[in-house]
Amino acid sequence: MGRFLAGVASIALLWIVSGVPDVSAQFAMPDPKEMSGIPRPVPVGDLPNRTVSVRLIRGALSNNIAGHPVELLIDGTPQTVKTDENGRAEFGPLSPGARLKAVAVVDGERLESQEFPAPAEGGIRVMLVATDKALEAERAARAQAPAVPGTVSIGRESQIVMEPDEEIVRVYYLLSITNPAAQPVNPPEPFYFDVPSTATSTTIMQGSSPQASTAATRVMVEGPFAPGATFVQVAYAMPAWDGVAELAQTFPVAMDHLAVIVKKVGEARLEGPQLVRQREMPAAGELYIAAAGEAPIPAGQPVRLTVSGLPHHSPVPRYVALSLAVTILGAGVWFSRTPKTNERTSERKRLVARRERLFQELVKLEADALKGRADPVRTSTRREQLLGELEHIYGALDTDELGPGPADRPGLAA
Repeated sequence: MGRFLAGVASIALLWIVSGVPDVSAQFAMPDPKEMSGIPRPVPVGDLPNRTVSVRLIRGALSNNIAGHPVELLIDGTPQTVKTDENGRAEFGPLSPGARLKAVAVVDGERLESQEFPAPAEGGIRVMLVATDKALEAERAARAQAPAVPGTVSIGRESQIVMEPDEEIVRVYYLLSITNPAAQPVNPPEPFYFDVPSTATSTTIMQGSSPQASTAATRVMVEGPFAPGATFVQVAYAMPAWDGVAELAQTFPVAMDHLAVIVKKVGEARLEGPQLVRQREMPAAGELYIAAAGEAPIPAGQPVRLTVSGLPHHSPVPRYVALSLAVTILGAGVWFSRTPKTNERTSERKRLVARRERLFQELVKLEADALKGRADPVRTSTRREQLLGELEHIYGALDTDELGPGPADRPGLAA
């Protein structure tokens, strides 16, 4: 997941710096701290071949740190270069495949990049971002002020990210809940929303505000909201058994701009009535669809997205299994209504209870198989066992003479 979201962050940055018209209105620059230490390959011509450029900044892209030593570990051996007036230190030419890591220490804060191999051609850019302590102190002071009534919105840094997998799509809401006021605010209504009813495993991701929590498919964020941004990252999975995933998501406050990133898998396509432009972009060795809307989306108006063309298996085995389960249930209901005699009542009750337990296990087995949470071989073996036991039980319930009890029949011992 970390590599995937790092690729997403790279896509957001590449979209901005690639010169696409009007993108500043759709994709705002991500927090530089989120990009710190992530290597970004660039083509020949951007940098000399086999060169690494490390940029050192404090807090914001406009705040370069010049004349500061930066260390590049090359297969564990350090090489040091001071940053120029643009905050950049260049290293090269480097031996292709050498293991590299950029390191700098600013005001006692150690900054490190991810480890990465030296390129065989082209170059790599890395940004190291030191904390702006004065800005952090100012934010902390404002956050301590008393809360007042006010409004928040889902800011421009927010993104909806979709990652297709085996007949499911993992969905991430990377939300920046923005308070433009100079002190904390309490919105007039509680901040909560429900993810789609088909969603499973709804969680709040690491790095989110502690104000965020989930209960089943509901996401809640408690106020008050501090000045600036409150980051909430939500993850869940939704089914795409037929190669299509449809999303309709309503938020309790306005979304300033719609930004969507989808990992390109197979012939994946992204559509949505609120999207006005999109393009495919490579990052971190993967291909992504980056799309954006133009107008703000009002509170209560659903964001509608459809991802189609995803790889999927034939639904026939699934329908056969479900039909079989329904048939067994119907047979169970019919057989359970046959007349009972006094001497058979106790035995039949025991058989009925056993039948219900086996049927529930069969339904759970089929559900786990549909969601890909079970081993296919074990599932097939256990399915045959369950059907065999159910056949014996229905035969016993349907016969006039029960004969031996279930404990005496093969496979029916409780």
